[in-house]
Amino acid sequence: MDGLNPFAERVLDVVERIPPGRVMAYGDIAEYLGEGGPRQVGRVMSLWGGGVAWWRVVHADGSGASSDHREECLARWREEGTPVRGDRADMRRARWDGQGDSRADGRSADSQKRD
Repeated sequence: MDGLNPFAERVLDVVERIPPGRVMAYGDIAEYLGEGGPRQVGRVMSLWGGGVAWWRVVHADGSGASSDHREECLARWREEGTPVRGDRADMRRARWDGQGDSRADGRSADSQKRD
């Protein structure tokens, strides 16, 4: 991780805290940190995101990784029980606000899978 700057470290720390079955948009991460923007977070993820749960970071519309990683992203979402609509994360249900490590509705990922 040569060249990792303090902003990149903070971005990756947030990504590591996103619980399984939840997602944050690039802009959500920037807003949570109070610095940068979606493009800056995207740059961090493109350079150093391979070591964290990159599939939990999505575009604002819920679309996941670039086309060359899309199938792996969808498989990881299925494995974690991430709420989806078609081939996108259901942002209304899957978005994590950075508070706590549980789902907004208080249920675990396993209980949501059974619904």
